[in-house]
Amino acid sequence: MKQQIFDVTGMTCAACSAHVEKSVSKVPGVSEVNVNLLRNSMRVRYDEAQTDDAAIIRAVQQGGYNAFVHAAPGAAAPADSAPRASHVSEEIAGMKRRLWISILFTVPLFYVSMGHMMGWPLPGFLLGHENAIAFAFTQLLLCLPVIFVNFAYFKNGFKTLFHGAPNMDSLIAIGSTAAVVYGIYAIYKIGFGMGHGDMALVHQFSMDLYFESAGMILTLITLGKFLEARAKGRTSEAISKLVDLAPKMAAVLREGVEVEVPVEQVVVGDILVVRPGARVPVDGVIVQGDSAVDESMLTGESIPVEKHPGDSVVGASINKTGAFRFRATKVGEDTALARIIALVEEASSSKAPIAKLADKISRVFVPAVIVIALAATVVWLALGYSFEFALSIGISVLVISCPCALGLATPTAIMVGTGKGAQHGILIKSAESLEIAHEVRAVVLDKTGTITEGKPRVTDIVVGRAKDETALLSTAAAMEALSEHPLAEAIVQEARARALPLAKVDRFEAVSGKGISAQMQGVAYFAGNAQWMRAQQVDISALEPQAERLAAQGKTPLYFAGAREALGVIAVADVVKPDSRQAIEAFGRMGIEVVMLTGDNRRTAEAIASQLGGVRTVAEVLPGDKAQQVAQLQQEGNKVAMIGDGINDAPALAQADVGVAIGAGTDVAIESADIVLMKSSLMDAVTAIELSRATIRNIKENLFWALFYNSAGIPLAAGVFFTLLGWKLNPMFAAAAMSLSSVCVVSNALRLKLFKPKYGARAQEQACPVGSALPIVDSSEESTEQSTEQRTEKGAMTMTKTVIIDGMMCAHCAGRVEQALGALEGITAKVDLEAKCATVTGDASDEALRKAVTDAGYTVVEIK
Repeated sequence: MKQQIFDVTGMTCAACSAHVEKSVSKVPGVSEVNVNLLRNSMRVRYDEAQTDDAAIIRAVQQGGYNAFVHAAPGAAAPADSAPRASHVSEEIAGMKRRLWISILFTVPLFYVSMGHMMGWPLPGFLLGHENAIAFAFTQLLLCLPVIFVNFAYFKNGFKTLFHGAPNMDSLIAIGSTAAVVYGIYAIYKIGFGMGHGDMALVHQFSMDLYFESAGMILTLITLGKFLEARAKGRTSEAISKLVDLAPKMAAVLREGVEVEVPVEQVVVGDILVVRPGARVPVDGVIVQGDSAVDESMLTGESIPVEKHPGDSVVGASINKTGAFRFRATKVGEDTALARIIALVEEASSSKAPIAKLADKISRVFVPAVIVIALAATVVWLALGYSFEFALSIGISVLVISCPCALGLATPTAIMVGTGKGAQHGILIKSAESLEIAHEVRAVVLDKTGTITEGKPRVTDIVVGRAKDETALLSTAAAMEALSEHPLAEAIVQEARARALPLAKVDRFEAVSGKGISAQMQGVAYFAGNAQWMRAQQVDISALEPQAERLAAQGKTPLYFAGAREALGVIAVADVVKPDSRQAIEAFGRMGIEVVMLTGDNRRTAEAIASQLGGVRTVAEVLPGDKAQQVAQLQQEGNKVAMIGDGINDAPALAQADVGVAIGAGTDVAIESADIVLMKSSLMDAVTAIELSRATIRNIKENLFWALFYNSAGIPLAAGVFFTLLGWKLNPMFAAAAMSLSSVCVVSNALRLKLFKPKYGARAQEQACPVGSALPIVDSSEESTEQSTEQRTEKGAMTMTKTVIIDGMMCAHCAGRVEQALGALEGITAKVDLEAKCATVTGDASDEALRKAVTDAGYTVVEIK
């Protein structure tokens, strides 16, 4: 099955989109059709063996409209797409031109027709019964240009009417034509009256010309469509901004010479040059040079990322510092930006289940309105009222009932909602997933890589009375540098982060399941578990209580000894991400149950759960059984969202009602999930559900007002309240009301642009609570007491500042920042890892605080 997107021209209301869907669905081989009125697009899934793009376009044309194959983002537009490429801008420009011409002639038309009633001065040749022909003919002449510039309503309206699928244009065309035809009929009656001296007949028809109604209807409809088109354009700003990010030119090395070429001419394997301040043209891998690259367009993180040879870069990211060269690996529609644009476009073009209600109504709405208008006209004639009165009733019903608002209610909100999601780094693949997300009552979280960072880190260092942390870590890293164990890598990485020297190892031996032994400078060293230490006759009794405490927390304690003497314990664990607890608490406040799935043993799982708060834990689950756990929650009556990394969680993501992939939008994640979070943050999952709730609430508001408006407007226009209350709707006011309804619906959808997550707010945007980092533990109580005394004896506290810090990933990072700030004279500092900030009390300049944090290896975002 092939999926193709088409641009459709000529649609004006929900009845149009419904008719296009109906026409294309009849083509053999077509299995699915979704038409989006807001974006004038159509997504078709069909069997290539039975039909093709040309047959689908013919079906649209036979239905009274036109269609073109939509060009994929980043790809060159096909030759036959020229009329489509500038369609939107040309349509708005043409509508503006029509509007100004219409106003130019409608204003004097209204003045001439209504001036005598308002007491306004009129030329003498238009006054009196003797000038009735000039009075009527002048209005006809002023009305004709308005009809001419807005003839598209008549052309499309009668064309679709004759095809048996009347739409909004049909209602406008019938109503305006009836008014003009009746006005021409009135001119003949005026001439007849003047020829026979019947001044009463002349006066009667001079007051019932209806040219001003026809002109005003067309002008007000055009004004409404123009305002609607401008508002609709604002709903797609997110896609436009994404498209604008892509650079148009690229500096490519061809035969050793740097040349500027259009980015479309870059091919895979080309070597490109990027200078400071320039955007990266396509995706690739750096081959020469170092720099810092701003990837906020992809990840949403404002801090530039250091890049070196071998690192990947993505198109549209901004090179901030040094120049570099890179080899193109993905170009055109294969780049990350192009795929993001395609996802957002596909989501905004798809149809939410709630939109089916509007579709069902639209298919029968316009024919029903025509029947109601005819019935109302006949009834008022039968009751003895004049033909002019009955005609105005019929015209008012036709004009006020145009279902524009109904057709725009859903797609406008979907467009703004998916665009807003893209701004937050949340890619929503379909309108259906956006709608279902608001019903989620249970969230299943994969532990590794979703709740936790997915790789082990050093979390605690326990040292003996006569040893210090630096010496222990340096010795441990020297031993572990020769080991291939993942825990060993964590220790080595921690030592490298601190720039510690590693001693030369003379002899090394690894014993599977126990530990390692090594010899450095003639001294024997050992590392491993308690059993291995006892086998080497090392006394670890002073360290065992601390090690057992760390093990109870789900961490892996590793003992280190030298010369048969215990040196200390280093604990390693896959640490919880800083914002995971915040996200889980936010889910709880939203009434959503959180379940953590993990293959770890129960003790480790419960230790992680104890750090997270209200989370139900299911441990020792095989990867293949995760989908079964999701299905079990669904059987309990829950709408379930599964959040994972999109690779080993693919079956569970597919099983869930909403699959959410977390982790930089990998290819597998994009394919397997309904929603892709470009940042590795659970808070974005919270934001996605909040956005879904806000979007569906907006859609329901739009549908309510569109249906309520027509429900109230049609009886008023039909004269139901005339006999009781004397209420009668003039066709001109009906046209104004109809136009206003569409503008109101689109404007209400634009309120989503103001969406701000309530629970998903970033921790650093909140007030920084005073907390304490997990300290380095010393087995000597005297040493701990002495350290505490030293901190309390620091200088006088004169000022409190909050330092927002980026780059802290674990409790040990927080400890280093706290130590760096505390080393400043007269300063005490408390670091909160979860909030990524430090509360500093004392007398120090912002420059000193910034330098202390920077020297420790982290970045200061803001000082408050």
